[in-house]
Amino acid sequence: MNVVARLLPRQWTRPVVDAQAGLQAAAEWLARAQDATGSGGVSAYYDATKRQWAGAYPETTGYIIPTFLRYAEFSGQREYRERAIRMAEWETAIQLADGGVRAGTMDATQVVPTIFNTGQVLFGWLAAWQQTRDARLRDSAMRAADWLVAAQDPDGAWRRHASPFAAHGVNTYNTRVAFALARASQVLQEPRYLDAAVRNVQWALAQMHPNGWLENNDLEDNGRPLTHTIAYATRGMLEVGLIAANGAFVDAAARVAQAVARTQRRDGALPGRLDAAWRAASRWTCVTGNAQMAIIWQRLARETGERSWLPAAEDANRFNLSIQKLAAADGGVRGALPGSHPRSGSYMKNRYPNWAAKFCMDALMLQLEVS
Repeated sequence: MNVVARLLPRQWTRPVVDAQAGLQAAAEWLARAQDATGSGGVSAYYDATKRQWAGAYPETTGYIIPTFLRYAEFSGQREYRERAIRMAEWETAIQLADGGVRAGTMDATQVVPTIFNTGQVLFGWLAAWQQTRDARLRDSAMRAADWLVAAQDPDGAWRRHASPFAAHGVNTYNTRVAFALARASQVLQEPRYLDAAVRNVQWALAQMHPNGWLENNDLEDNGRPLTHTIAYATRGMLEVGLIAANGAFVDAAARVAQAVARTQRRDGALPGRLDAAWRAASRWTCVTGNAQMAIIWQRLARETGERSWLPAAEDANRFNLSIQKLAAADGGVRGALPGSHPRSGSYMKNRYPNWAAKFCMDALMLQLEVS
């Protein structure tokens, strides 16, 4: 599998920040976000203006599960394994009758299943079942995967069960759902899940411009997608490609990853939005997108042997650590990562979303494993 081209060497550095301390602080903040709900699920975000926690969020709680399981082994702190299992059991308790996972937070008035959320919780059920061998979790994973396959159109796209909280009903970032199905094919030994995953990535690649930019790839503005959704799509292509041994998928992911790396600012952050010519379309940065791209660059380095991907990842991690407030008096802010930086940016304005902390943890654990 060929990386499209080598990245240019970095020409800047950031001050050294304690990655271990930042990782632990993010884990402790996510634990507080779980405790804030009293349910086992994790609060979607902390609103710094209102000084209050949002309701539990099934989607992101689902993919926090593998992060906490990994952190429990990484740190030796068993508490995080126990927390992850509570999250998985809660997800099973609220799974909809058809096998899907509801849109939005638990305090949303609409209760409808949605494709993306179901895929993200599937990651959690699979990881928790591998740890516990609890048949209830395996059953939840299979019901979710079967529901996703049944909802897929013949060309590989998902057009039914779109989120009522997103502006567009057809999304190339659903390749992250394909990634979950590909993982399910490995864990549950079911080839048709991988077949469905491959079809979705093939459909997504039909939406790709020659420069790697993807159509239909944002929650609100398809002309200026967030680095958050760009990274969702890219990671999905990469991981399905690796699981399916499809070099074309991996090369496509590398093309996007390289294009995004070329937009990295001197401080290590990425523009929060990028247009179809890979030009900055916002002055603020999407902190989650920084972390997700750091993960992708590190995964490419590991899988291809091309260490030239690593400096961009290290700079992105360093930037995110530099804006994390480790000594804040407010427990809703201490150790958290904001949606945007500056916090007044338009993505999750003045809020600290749980998914920013989750992806920052993943990125830092990858970096610390090889440092």
